[in-house]
Amino acid sequence: MAGCSAQSSIKPAEFLDERTGMTVGALGKPIELVPSAQRIATSGESISFAYLGPVEWDNMGNISYGLWIHLAPGSDWRFDDIRTAGAVTLSLDDGAAVLSPIEAPKLGRGPYQPVVSWGQTAYFNLDVQMLKRMASSQKIELDFKAAGGAAVRFTAGGDARETLVRYLHSRGY
Repeated sequence: MAGCSAQSSIKPAEFLDERTGMTVGALGKPIELVPSAQRIATSGESISFAYLGPVEWDNMGNISYGLWIHLAPGSDWRFDDIRTAGAVTLSLDDGAAVLSPIEAPKLGRGPYQPVVSWGQTAYFNLDVQMLKRMASSQKIELDFKAAGGAAVRFTAGGDARETLVRYLHSRGY
């Protein structure tokens, strides 16, 4: 029973978008990332959070992927526009990659809901290889450029890897 209780509560989900006829594969809820513990301990600033979730769009067998990212800044934080080229970097065990923003298909409803209304939400280019790299990595971090150019790092919890592995399995990988 202990093995079952340690599993992530974030489960893969799939829905048919009635407006487009597209099948959308996502997580039931996005993965939460928190700022580094050192940053929280040394600053008196309000806490910001980041969220990510993979998305598979299946348009009659034409499959594409994206990475949904939502940045929920604390009240005293200012970040650059996350849709700007070079504003978001994904760091994994085997290195870092600057994420490229993309235009997501126009759906009747999104695969994830923004956590806060004042946050920033964008989609980024994702392929199966990068998704597999994420699922095999012990470290999943996002760096965002804050106002003034400094990077702010957010780290996923320990169950993120398991969640992504289950997502890949649900997609047939």
